[in-house]
Amino acid sequence: MSEKTTSSRVSVDEKVIKAAFTLARELGWETVTLKDISDESGISLSEMRNYFDDKTDILVQYNKQLDKKVLASVNGQNEPVRDQLFEILMERFDLLNEDRESLKAILSSFKRDPKQVLLSWPHLCRSMSWILEAVGEDTRGIKGAMKVAGLSGVYLKTLKAWIEDDSVDMAATMAALDKSLKTADEWVGRIPI
Repeated sequence: MSEKTTSSRVSVDEKVIKAAFTLARELGWETVTLKDISDESGISLSEMRNYFDDKTDILVQYNKQLDKKVLASVNGQNEPVRDQLFEILMERFDLLNEDRESLKAILSSFKRDPKQVLLSWPHLCRSMSWILEAVGEDTRGIKGAMKVAGLSGVYLKTLKAWIEDDSVDMAATMAALDKSLKTADEWVGRIPI
């Protein structure tokens, strides 16, 4: 991919994501259309179509950007896996705070449109797989798939706490994450594979 194409993609992504999140916060995600996002971002529908299949793809691209930022911050290879996962996932929640109100609106819309949860699940699992790989965990095979699914469950449970946690220090989020990681760690230890 040429530098110009990459630069163009990054620019389109940034504008489209910013517009989508602004509209989600203002109007509610379920009412926002691709045309609305096009108008708000100043990116034509035909240009958007080059990069996105639908609104879910916009969320997927946002998620990939989060993954890149989180993976770039990984540096605790000498710490226990659980501690590394705690640090990485809290970094992710810190980043989510930058778009908190928009994300709360988007996640709230999932309750009314459960199909969005199904469409998002594989992308969440992919992110958790990258995070597990970053801390040196093997994600291959059945045991690896179980680890990915387990960490995805930990993340979703903690996400629920994050949505309700309006504190600056995110104490409730940290407590929920710590408890969920401990439970998951115990379960992984029981896998007989």
